[in-house]
Amino acid sequence: MNTVRLTTAQALVRFLAHQYSERDGQEQRLIPGVWGIFGHGNVAGVGQALLQAAVTQEADLPYYLARNEQGMVHASVAYAKMRDRLATFACTASTGPGSTNMITGAALATTNRLPVLLLPSDMFATRAADPVLQQLEDTRGGDVTVNDAFRAVSKYFDRVSRPEQLIPAALAAMRVLTDPVETGAVTLALPQDVQAEAYDWPVDFFRRRVWHVGRPLPEPAAVERAAALLRNARKPLIVAGGGAVYSGAETALRAFAEATGIPVADTHAGKGAVPWDHPYAVGGIGSTGSYAANELAKDADVVLGIGTRYSDFTTASHTVFANPEVTFLNLNVARLDAVKHSAQPLVADARLGIQALAGALSEWEVAPEYRERTRRLIARTREIEDECFAPDRNTGELPAQTQILGALNDVLDDRAVVINAAGSMPGDLQQLWRARDPKAYHVEYAYSCMGYEVAAGVGAKMADPSREVVVLVGDGSYLMMAQEIVTMVSEGLKVIIVLVQNHGFASIGALSESLGSQRFGTKYRFRNDDSGRLDGDVLPVDLAANAASLGADVLHATSVEEFRSAMEKAKAAGRTTVVHVETDLYGPHPPGHGWWDVPVSEVSALDSTRTAYETYAAHKLNQRHYL
Repeated sequence: MNTVRLTTAQALVRFLAHQYSERDGQEQRLIPGVWGIFGHGNVAGVGQALLQAAVTQEADLPYYLARNEQGMVHASVAYAKMRDRLATFACTASTGPGSTNMITGAALATTNRLPVLLLPSDMFATRAADPVLQQLEDTRGGDVTVNDAFRAVSKYFDRVSRPEQLIPAALAAMRVLTDPVETGAVTLALPQDVQAEAYDWPVDFFRRRVWHVGRPLPEPAAVERAAALLRNARKPLIVAGGGAVYSGAETALRAFAEATGIPVADTHAGKGAVPWDHPYAVGGIGSTGSYAANELAKDADVVLGIGTRYSDFTTASHTVFANPEVTFLNLNVARLDAVKHSAQPLVADARLGIQALAGALSEWEVAPEYRERTRRLIARTREIEDECFAPDRNTGELPAQTQILGALNDVLDDRAVVINAAGSMPGDLQQLWRARDPKAYHVEYAYSCMGYEVAAGVGAKMADPSREVVVLVGDGSYLMMAQEIVTMVSEGLKVIIVLVQNHGFASIGALSESLGSQRFGTKYRFRNDDSGRLDGDVLPVDLAANAASLGADVLHATSVEEFRSAMEKAKAAGRTTVVHVETDLYGPHPPGHGWWDVPVSEVSALDSTRTAYETYAAHKLNQRHYL
């Protein structure tokens, strides 16, 4: 058997450079590069291997320097999302805190079911120098390290304690990364001594491998059961989730809706699968859903979920589907999701499943009056949206966030990518963003991680440089993680960052107020000597200056018209540009059409909390299991 002598890290780099994914005849690099921050533990292992690969050209695996370990995971996940989970990056970090900084990113990836390969450095496998710098000593076992914390948030975890263990571990890692059901964060913990240890590797380990991502076919009997359910439906509703986008089912879904007349609501991950102005697109559903979608959901007798995992925001905490006789039909590649809510499952690829249903229902459609009701509800929803965008929406000195979103809708083309994750903006966006392209709406709302946005802008732009990428971020999330602006600048990436500053947490502030907690701890303020609380004057924080110090160009706007003008300049620019605009912390925001279950204190000395609990208890009466 032919062998080549390499270190474990050198072997891993060579292996990763030869991995490809394929779907529908289209091949691409599965791991096009490695993000990293070097420290003790990986600088002489993976770091040396990447340097050697670049100098000798023995492996094509470019290295990208991040500024924050969590940030580089977010960038990789955003890249994978843009590539429909068919490509992602590897991320390496130093021993101890460098590696554990990636845990939040791992949780985000796995929750969103998006692939990313994590290579945290680990302690010495030999334990020759225990305890080393940054080593956790666990009295319960000598083999426990901080990297064991990755187990709970990874879809696959392995510790490569001997060089030869890399062979089965690396192959298993690729299997999970390319699995449409079981994908998420994949973690290979690499002890620092093992990274540098040499071994005689089989040459075949480094051969070009193509991992085929198939499209599971629906079972004919399951298709017929599903079709029978829909034939008997009088008020069916489709809920399109991320699976509809990742499978490339947009064309099939639009045709199915047109042929049958079934309206299509969407989740955050599914927005854009049907264009916002399609005659059967009724908008976001659930806690922050649109008027049309939630009104249709109240009466729906059959709900066809396509590629959705039915989070509490999608179901409005099990209240939005209010018909006592509602039945669920779930088309999903994952059986876990296909059987949720006692559903009739159709386990299959979303595109193939829709096509099979279309064939089985070729002579069926909803009643004309149901189509007409859908049209009326959509018309009213458009009126609500326009009211939110109106110039007189806010009477205060600062524009409302909804007005800024309206202007942003106007100035961006259909292919522009808008990125967001946390705060009040996801709720506003779900109702108001008018996406016509399945990649135009990039809102991470499975983990809703503050700090995702700026880092995600890096990954999204790298995934498709031809698109305008717009990071929409509030001051709260910006302050969590803005460092990757430096990465944008160093890599020459042109990203527009819309920094909306309202000096606090608008979303949690409004939620706090509705729950009787009086916006406690949700504003950026000086501590008040009289009250002892953080309710003094506004802090003199200049986030625009901060962005400029990180290397971005900065434009300012204090009104909607100034914002429009600044956006046109940012679009014409050739480098990363931050458009800073201040908005009213108190809204107003779009009207609510759904509920979200956030428990309220059952007993309290505060009148505001007692009143809020009464409202909460009333909503709880409408909550149900779908059985």
